[in-house]
Amino acid sequence: MRHTGGGTKRTRAGMSDALAPLRLRDYRRLWAGTLLSNLGDGATWTALSWMAIVQGDAAALGFLGLCYTAPVIGGGALVGPLLDRFDRRRMLVADSVLRGLAVASVPAAAALGPVSLGHLYVVAAVYGLLKIVPLGAVPAMLPDLVPPRLLHSASALESVSLGVGRILGPVVGGALIPLAGADGVLLVDAVSYGALALAALALRLPYRRGAKPVGEAPASGWRPVVTLLRADGVLLAITVGFGLFNLAMGMLLVLEPWLAHDRFDGGAGLLGLILAVSGAANLVGSLCVGMLPPADRQMLRIGILQAVAGGSLLLLLVPSLPVVLAGLVLCNLLSTPMAVSSQALRLTRIPEELRGRTLILMRTVMNATTPVGTALAGPLLAVGAHGVLVVLMTLSAALPGLWLVRAYRATSFAAELGVAAHPPPTPRRSAPDAHHVQVQDPPRHRHPGRPALRGLRDR
Repeated sequence: MRHTGGGTKRTRAGMSDALAPLRLRDYRRLWAGTLLSNLGDGATWTALSWMAIVQGDAAALGFLGLCYTAPVIGGGALVGPLLDRFDRRRMLVADSVLRGLAVASVPAAAALGPVSLGHLYVVAAVYGLLKIVPLGAVPAMLPDLVPPRLLHSASALESVSLGVGRILGPVVGGALIPLAGADGVLLVDAVSYGALALAALALRLPYRRGAKPVGEAPASGWRPVVTLLRADGVLLAITVGFGLFNLAMGMLLVLEPWLAHDRFDGGAGLLGLILAVSGAANLVGSLCVGMLPPADRQMLRIGILQAVAGGSLLLLLVPSLPVVLAGLVLCNLLSTPMAVSSQALRLTRIPEELRGRTLILMRTVMNATTPVGTALAGPLLAVGAHGVLVVLMTLSAALPGLWLVRAYRATSFAAELGVAAHPPPTPRRSAPDAHHVQVQDPPRHRHPGRPALRGLRDR
């Protein structure tokens, strides 16, 4: 009984730590605004993808996915320097207004007549061009809104808001399409952008009042960011590994509607169920990682999570809906803790004056592979190569995780994450040399990024 009581206390303490950032007024407002916006986004993709597959075919759906994801490359190049030069709150407001107007144009056009596929492509392209703004601005603002000890929990809660949006957004979208039409769903999303704009406008002074103002960055442009990434192998390894993982996620973005419509002969409700199940697993993973402290071997944890999450995609080969759902659950359950664990490392390693640009560049490169995946998935599904697509997804997602495990299995990040370090393994000594002791460098002289950086350059 004592053991059970201790476990209960630890669980309650972990949950309290996970929710601690919500006690801070500014963070709570920003989190609530992003949550509502994410709910609208989840419903919007359901509506847009359903309109595309009903009016067109798998090729039209693939092109919609390309428009939805490819413009992030140009958006990142445009937005990155602006986040370190201008007020990030106003950047969020501008993004919300522009994307809200774009999404609202579909129900406005539907009131006058049929909406063309071309119109859907344009709206998806505008969304893809600007979606990098909250992906970079929100995490860049976290160190200014919460103390350092709460960065890990704040990052986990950001993923929770994404997970809730992925769960309830598709459910709302799938339920409203038969009642109000897909254009009505898009009208709901347009309203949600207004909620995020109001939340950003309500933010007060940053938590760290002594921090350097955003507009006083010592160097402009992308060169200092590229220099930082080249010098820091950890940031570079995260960028490359996650980029390959998102290549598989781009394929999955097209595969999920195809599974609902063609493989299992369902309707919009089944698509909403598939997306909601994936989002539920994503949410559970976010809650779990928020209750756990960072790990000493943080990159080892990330690599293991990515390898197992990618390997679970093989279950999508099985012609059974429960098995397919199980594969999606495993992938999303493990990929979210992987992302949160990496963000905690990123926020501690990137200087404040480069934070906006570096996060934008990393996320732009990571997300730039998603449209490549969507472009590959459409033609492969059109010719019936479902099995080939799933195998490509699995290899792209899992192999980088195995490489991270190999490169970082013995690297400690205890100092920068503020956790207890595990003792290094005792080297084996032969009997004649037993009196010799191996002297290791102090932890402060070791650069965790160097082994991976050498490995990448050798490749």
